[in-house]
Amino acid sequence: QVQLEESGGGLVQTGGSLKLSCTASKRTTNEYAMGWFHQAPGKEREFLAAISWNYGNTYYKDSVKGRFTISRDNAKNTVYLQMNSLKPEDTAVYYCASQQGDSMEYEFWGQGTQVTVSS
Repeated sequence: QVQLEESGGGLVQTGGSLKLSCTASKRTTNEYAMGWFHQAPGKEREFLAAISWNYGNTYYKDSVKGRFTISRDNAKNTVYLQMNSLKPEDTAVYYCASQQGDSMEYEFWGQGTQVTVSS
């Protein structure tokens, strides 16, 4: 089983920036892409961005496009989420997840890292 671990969360003021990292313990041929999600209290987990391992194709939720940038370092089995111009509504637990190539499901999830944006 792939183990994922996020880091880089914290407290930041409105307009500030954070860069999240997610490192996978391993990457098999069935790991198609990595995604970032967040979940605020009382809310559903919400997709933010994804990037494919092979070609680096990126996908973004409209509300974060232009502010957030997803990237990856295949050699390090690591995906990043650069978050700029942060807003209080970005406050949530941020998770990375691995999308499997056979099912296209996000099967493996990290433990989450808290991002808090103060107003």
